[in-house]
Amino acid sequence: MVRYRTAGESHGRALMVIIEGVPAGLNIERKDINEELARRQLGYGRGGRMQIERDEVEIISGVRHRRTLGSPIGLLIRNRDWVNWEQAMSPDDGTAEPVVRPRPGHADLAGHHKYGHRDLRNVLERASARDTAARVAAGAVSMILLRELGVHLIGCVCSVGSVASGGFPSQWFERPASEVYEYWRELERDRPLRCPDAGAEQEMVELIDACRDEGDTLGGVVEVCAMGVPPGLGSYAQWSDRLDGRLARALMSIPGIKSVEVGDGFSAAQSRGSRVHDPIVPGEAGGTRRTSNNAGGLEGGVTNGREVRVRAGMKPIATLRRALPSVDLSTGEATSAHHERSDVCAVPSAGVVAEAVTAVELAGAIIHRFGGDRLDHLRDRVEREGRSP
Repeated sequence: MVRYRTAGESHGRALMVIIEGVPAGLNIERKDINEELARRQLGYGRGGRMQIERDEVEIISGVRHRRTLGSPIGLLIRNRDWVNWEQAMSPDDGTAEPVVRPRPGHADLAGHHKYGHRDLRNVLERASARDTAARVAAGAVSMILLRELGVHLIGCVCSVGSVASGGFPSQWFERPASEVYEYWRELERDRPLRCPDAGAEQEMVELIDACRDEGDTLGGVVEVCAMGVPPGLGSYAQWSDRLDGRLARALMSIPGIKSVEVGDGFSAAQSRGSRVHDPIVPGEAGGTRRTSNNAGGLEGGVTNGREVRVRAGMKPIATLRRALPSVDLSTGEATSAHHERSDVCAVPSAGVVAEAVTAVELAGAIIHRFGGDRLDHLRDRVEREGRSP
């Protein structure tokens, strides 16, 4: 399995991630990881922090002459804003005004109860969504591996606030996966919210502008589609091995995500079975195929040969310029919540993170099923055993 662990604080010296399970022989280019890091920082509605950070990765271990060694891969992303926080975030002696007014919707008060921190800076620094930069770096490595195996991921914004679009058009997936991937990656460069529906996207932009003027924030829904996924990944034999459960856990772990669905998800719960379940019809060479993909490519926790399609709902950002009511933990008196520099809308960024964590889970599931400590062995097994539904 592909596993990763992250470390680092939002305004600390750097973020770190260690990735295990990547086979030897995979070509890793820093520019490919940096491209994903840059995608995470873009999107209409982002705040001032994105003007400070220009995330770039340093490869510390596990790669030699651009090839993975099969050993743990260590990546480092330095925080440029560290120079402004050396005293406040020093691991040695330092001084800083304590944060004592918890923000509703954040981990501030929960972290106080969990660890006993009186200065909530000790909570918010690690609970911050800044950690997702490290996750995107791990996901970028997984995406490179998946593309070598014929699997391509694309992600988009389906809604912002009350403005919704239909996500990716289903007819796109009738074309080769690599072709769809290249087409969308080129198209999204001109889409400030990464929405396939240009008309809906303009309405989203206008809604974000109105919210910014009011000192408020917005959430939304993102979609990730993985094309070319071999059937048979995951297992129904044990609850913990169900791939839909693993994907849901990964997506729900993203800061701000409060709901996850696979395929038609919540809308399927409101429909009849005759309209939800995907018919099975004869395919080529004695195989089978599906005439629809309402299941999102997963049945019984196992991939069925169709594209894997998942969505995640992000709540509005909890740091508001128009601060919500709170309590001063040092005095017990009513006050307004602490304010940190923040975004108005980070849904496009959440979509990039969703792609990353989905890629890690799919890469791990492929390696778990087909094995292979070497890329050439893994590729051969996927091509030989993994393409017949």
